[in-house]
Amino acid sequence: MRYDLLKILLVDDNHYMRVLLAEILRAIGVKDIWEASDGAEGLQMMRDHAVDIVMTDLSMQPLDGIDFVRLLRNSPDSPNQMTPVVMITGHSTFARVAEARDAGVNEFLAKPLTARGVIERLHQAIEHPRPYVRSDDYFGPERRRRNDPQYRGPWRREGDTDKA
Repeated sequence: MRYDLLKILLVDDNHYMRVLLAEILRAIGVKDIWEASDGAEGLQMMRDHAVDIVMTDLSMQPLDGIDFVRLLRNSPDSPNQMTPVVMITGHSTFARVAEARDAGVNEFLAKPLTARGVIERLHQAIEHPRPYVRSDDYFGPERRRRNDPQYRGPWRREGDTDKA
């Protein structure tokens, strides 16, 4: 992968976490890195710069990572609704992961950060992107990761009935 071509925005209210993440990214060859200290500043940075991937913290003030992703995906003045987002957090409970997924996050990375974890999430977001879907109450990457080879019908939810 050509990391030197990536343009990455880091959104985190912790300056030291941004420094650590930027150093990991520079070590693998990323040259274009922008930083924002909260979601509102992150959206403005995206309006000012072409960004390929956003890496954002979940817990920030005044606009946290989940609200940032919701605005990115759904706001009429969003700078780019389709930008891949990697959510970084120390709060990796199932409920928080589900909330981030339902906001439209592409990948999830738990702290403590490692170079390997960062590389794996970037690789997943770039080399294996999930298609984006739009429904009445959601826009973002397809939330299902697994394909069941045993499934034989047109519908994928357990409660769906054959409508054909």
